[in-house]
Amino acid sequence: MAGRAQRSAAGPAPGLPLLLLPPPPLLLLLLAAAAALIRTGDGQNLVTEDVTVVEGDVATISCRVKNSDDSVIQLLNPNRQTIYFRDFRPLKDSRFQLVNFSNSELRVSLTNVSISDEGRYFCQLYTDPPQEIYTTITVLVPPRNLVIDIQKETAVEGEEIELNCTAMASRPATTIRWFKGNKELTGKSEVEQWSDMYTVTSQLLLKVGREDDGVPVICLVDHPAVKDLQTQRYLEVMYKPQVRVSQNYPVQGLTREGEPLELSCAAFGKPQPTDMRWLRVDDEMPQHVVVSGSNLLISNLNKTDNGTYRCEASNAVGKSHADYMLFVYDSRAGEEGAIRSVDHAVVGGVVAVVVFAMLCLLIILGRYFARHKGTYFTHEAKGADDAADADTAIINAEGGQNNSEEKKEYFI
Repeated sequence: MAGRAQRSAAGPAPGLPLLLLPPPPLLLLLLAAAAALIRTGDGQNLVTEDVTVVEGDVATISCRVKNSDDSVIQLLNPNRQTIYFRDFRPLKDSRFQLVNFSNSELRVSLTNVSISDEGRYFCQLYTDPPQEIYTTITVLVPPRNLVIDIQKETAVEGEEIELNCTAMASRPATTIRWFKGNKELTGKSEVEQWSDMYTVTSQLLLKVGREDDGVPVICLVDHPAVKDLQTQRYLEVMYKPQVRVSQNYPVQGLTREGEPLELSCAAFGKPQPTDMRWLRVDDEMPQHVVVSGSNLLISNLNKTDNGTYRCEASNAVGKSHADYMLFVYDSRAGEEGAIRSVDHAVVGGVVAVVVFAMLCLLIILGRYFARHKGTYFTHEAKGADDAADADTAIINAEGGQNNSEEKKEYFI
């Protein structure tokens, strides 16, 4: 074949017209490829890798040859149309660009990748026999839009609300995760396929409380084509008032006859309570009690004021209350208690001093008796040391002091 190609280039063959135009460049390349097919290519290997690319990005296809012997390399698209033959591009798609060409590699880039570009691309090596290997381009499509729909814009404490998060037109299908603040929740997902695209909708049922007011609910997408894609909605929860009664005066101590008492009521809710009132449980409010807004004042306590006083607050959600139980003591109740406390402290101090003194006395007496007992035994044993037998030792011990004096006189 190579010889025929050379004769065609040199001059007309017998029987052919004299006016024969030169073959186009592509024909010359194909003839060269045919000549390359005649050459043996034992021991050559084609190597390539699959490509995963996000829609709109650049994909790079590499056809590499091990143990190259200068055989021709070409790249074909999924329709088996030649993209590159050596370093020549017959295909008119300008998105394909040559990155590198050598005897051992043909590397081509494809810009602005779309789903239609997905499929198998073939690397061919013109050896005898020809070698072929394919690489697969996979195109990832991130979700076009991420939306949270909430059943009720404003919920009431204790209600169960429904939230739906939709990730549209992605490939492959996305995985949706739910979070309330930093806590992950579990939803239920459904997948719909439209042509080559997937739409995923996840439903979350959530029972809300007052602590959820202002907390974000987050819909987060797990997808290989995108990172940290999320959207969120802040919960708005209405709840009935929370009421607290505090004693302003007396700050500490007993509520005694003749002294004043001041109470204050604080209420918090959503919406903020608009109606607050004081009442006396199971009885009428005394005439001398003064109520001013959220405060209750009794200027001169007496025992008829004993009872339970309640502060009620209400809003659009409901009503709540807090109680204060009042017990009025005698005017001297606090003083007598203080005197008893002082008496007990004094008695306790005296007892402690007496016990300490007795311990010190016992220690001193113990040391004194211990010393004199030792001296007595020492004198009692004198005269028994030089005895020849037991009888002599007893005699010496009974009259040891006299014998000692007699011995001293005898030696003198």
